[in-house]
Amino acid sequence: MLKKLTHLTIFLSAISAGLQAQPADKLTSFVNPFIGTGAVDASSLSGSNFPGATVPFGFVQLSPDTQDNPDNPASGYDHNDKTIVGFSHTHLSGTGVADLFDVLFMPATGEVKTVPGEADKPGSGYRSRFSHNEESARPGYYQVKLSDYNVNAELTATEHTGFHRYTFPAGAKSQVIIDMNHSLNKKRSYWSCRIIGAELRVIDNKTIEGYRILTGWAKMRKIYFRAEFSRPFSSHKMINGQRVYENEVFVNGTNIKSVLNFGENNKEPLLVKVGLSPVSLENAKMNMDQEISGWDFEKVVSEAENKWEQELEKIHIEGTKEQKQIFYTGLYHAFTQPNNMADVNGEYQASDFTIRKADDKKHYSTFSLWDTYRAAHPLYTLIQQERTADFINSMFRQYDTYGYLPIWQLWGDENYCMIGNHAIPVIVDAALKGLKGFDIGKAYEAVKGSSVRTHPGSPFDLWNKYHFMPENQQSQSVSITLEMAYDDWCVAQLAKKLNKTDDYTYFMARSMYYKNLYDSQTGFFRAKNDDGKWVSPFNPLQYGGNGGNPYTEGNAWQYFWYVPQDVKGLISLVGGDKAFITKLDQFFTLKDLPGEVNGNASGFIGQYAHGNEPSHHAAYLYNYAGQPWKTQAYVAQVLNELYNNSFSGYSGNEDCGQMSSWYIFSAMGFYPVNPANSIYAIGSPVLPKAVIHLPGKDFTVTTKNPSKKNLYIQSVKLNGKSYNKTYITHQDIVKGGTLEFTMGPQPNKKWGVSADARPLDSAFK
Repeated sequence: MLKKLTHLTIFLSAISAGLQAQPADKLTSFVNPFIGTGAVDASSLSGSNFPGATVPFGFVQLSPDTQDNPDNPASGYDHNDKTIVGFSHTHLSGTGVADLFDVLFMPATGEVKTVPGEADKPGSGYRSRFSHNEESARPGYYQVKLSDYNVNAELTATEHTGFHRYTFPAGAKSQVIIDMNHSLNKKRSYWSCRIIGAELRVIDNKTIEGYRILTGWAKMRKIYFRAEFSRPFSSHKMINGQRVYENEVFVNGTNIKSVLNFGENNKEPLLVKVGLSPVSLENAKMNMDQEISGWDFEKVVSEAENKWEQELEKIHIEGTKEQKQIFYTGLYHAFTQPNNMADVNGEYQASDFTIRKADDKKHYSTFSLWDTYRAAHPLYTLIQQERTADFINSMFRQYDTYGYLPIWQLWGDENYCMIGNHAIPVIVDAALKGLKGFDIGKAYEAVKGSSVRTHPGSPFDLWNKYHFMPENQQSQSVSITLEMAYDDWCVAQLAKKLNKTDDYTYFMARSMYYKNLYDSQTGFFRAKNDDGKWVSPFNPLQYGGNGGNPYTEGNAWQYFWYVPQDVKGLISLVGGDKAFITKLDQFFTLKDLPGEVNGNASGFIGQYAHGNEPSHHAAYLYNYAGQPWKTQAYVAQVLNELYNNSFSGYSGNEDCGQMSSWYIFSAMGFYPVNPANSIYAIGSPVLPKAVIHLPGKDFTVTTKNPSKKNLYIQSVKLNGKSYNKTYITHQDIVKGGTLEFTMGPQPNKKWGVSADARPLDSAFK
């Protein structure tokens, strides 16, 4: 796979056309929304990103679906597919699991069938073939030619409203299909997606509205919409399953659609505004009326692009065109979610399914925390400080209504996906860095409360009784033990800041429970049962998925390194620096794989799997044992070989900004190994210059002689003074200044090797 990604030569002419449509001096011109939309072949993973139109952190993501029942990739769009079934208004970006795909619209001509049809049988339904040569995208805009209908479809969006522009061929019978049955795959074995109820209602010959209630990954979702058209439809059909009703005013059921007929007068494009709300039809209309008052499609495109430009300007970089495209597309993906679920009046659906109101009109959801706490949220605390406070206040609302902080929250609903409770490091990180806009007392109440109340994935009765998770009582026991120990360390740090000495002592003791699963005979963290005996047989290469195995989406090799709160303790546990380095060397060179690996395993360098999160910090650990040049070598290899600017630009699922945030940090030269200790380990910068724009000041990183050959640090200066440490602190960055790297083709084994050059356990005393 590494070789395939390195030598990938497939570039999309349509993408290039879409990117070149913008002024070259705009940062949005470097965003390529097609990065991460497909895999090279069946042996690699798609990034699972969507190419459609959205605004930063917006509720609406209006994008094409190439599958009738989206499953894999979870975004609903696969670059390798040949047909489009329609344009739905909500999507997930980069996740490993599918959901949403609400309110699908599809323009068509002629006699249209009322079923989507089969992808490999053109004409079997209303789906259409398309070509990437007639497709383009840029921030806030998507376009495609639907070749079976000769219809040019263009999309843009505001925060709560999708805006369509359909150009039909002259003289053709023009129609729009609205499909309220379109959803994720309803036949998935590990949960049941179904439409509980839905309605479509014609208000007048330019307006239709409706809703649906369904269950899927998010257990109960309500989505309301109002659509207004720029010209009237002359007739319509309402469809319920196999029954077709001509010109009926409304239809309700669990499999409903509508076909609207706009006649043959196609001198002007048909415009469609679709306002969405998770609360009510009235709010859907309110959202649309406030955000798009007229019919100026180009104005909305321009406003969306300007919003993206403003966000991307938080960091300015110099580099090659490919580096800029990877970097700014990464920022684009990182700023696509979390999503503001509050309507323009502040109303939102809470995690207890009641309707509540946020006074600041901001309530965020889509928290893929097992992924994003590692690098995406530290990136937000650096360059999205105000939104970070909004994220945290949104998390507090789940704590108040549900009893504990989010684990994986979607549409305001806790779906219990993944393990640990990694809202804790997100909140603690922000609190320790002094971010404003949330109550630190409330923060401590929430992180402590979520660390003592048993909930799925965090059975604290077992934790307190055994001081580890017994595998015969809690599956994924090793991964949960390691991750909960880290979360406990985070709680302890906030307790220390607030002078809660007894709590600090208690949670610090729990943060060391990871040692109770270390087996000195095998040299790995292994599962025990409640009798204290090791679970056998043991194979450190054997992968686990999401249950039935001691490891979560990884194996014993990948989880061995997960002690970010106590790397010095881990080194001591192994037997010192030399033994630690030997094990790291083996980790990055051992290529043996079992016959079957978890579906998220990809992007391999030995046992290092960059395509999934447990490995993401591992390359930086050489800094902690006195051989930083090896960190530089492996970080450079990942940067140069496991990212590119094609549709297959990621080595695994992009995971709501985490894969991108790893690149953003690492390309600038540093990475948060422990996401909550305000320490960034130094790696191998690849950009000639990066300027992080902070409130009132800038932090600039310059790199002399960067290239794929010059991957080793020769020397470093911080604010003009020689700098020999293999880390910088968050405080170094936020007070402004300049970090200067000089690179070369051979390692400087004198730089960063002394004991006092190694990363600290914490920047806080």
